[in-house]
Amino acid sequence: MRPRSLENMANQAKEYAMQLVERLKDFRETRLSNVRPFGEFFDYHRISVPRDTNEAIQRITYNTRHFSGNYAVVIALLSVYGLFTDLLLLVAVVVLVGGFAAINRFAPEPMQVGNHVVTQKSLYAILLAVGLVLLWFAEPFALIFWLVGSSALIILGHAAFIEPPVSSEYAGVESV
Repeated sequence: MRPRSLENMANQAKEYAMQLVERLKDFRETRLSNVRPFGEFFDYHRISVPRDTNEAIQRITYNTRHFSGNYAVVIALLSVYGLFTDLLLLVAVVVLVGGFAAINRFAPEPMQVGNHVVTQKSLYAILLAVGLVLLWFAEPFALIFWLVGSSALIILGHAAFIEPPVSSEYAGVESV
């Protein structure tokens, strides 16, 4: 009986891995298809100070559309950096995600512990209480505000100082 359950677990893990690979391929094809080459994104030859606020707004409008995929990657990298530099928040997230996964995996049915019956609902309540205490001490709002501020500064700064290509100025002009 035991080897069969290990075999089932191995098959489930294999199936989850295959689904993960497919989801990553779909994500890459749909979401990351508009990521511009990094040579274009980091083209220091096109850096210049805008003449006035109107030009800065035009650059920001064009560049945020043009480099939207790259800016999403920047936000994702800043999120990962912020999460890994705040170890207490990382522990809280791992405990919450791991707890939910463990409860779903190992405790779908009520179980008897001593004189008490422990249900999935009570396990979720305990996990919620522990998670809220951990999140209270981890201060996730500090990370959220840091992420909003730093990503806005980086994205708006990049978008304002990178000149759009000359071809973008003639994009609306039709040739005869």
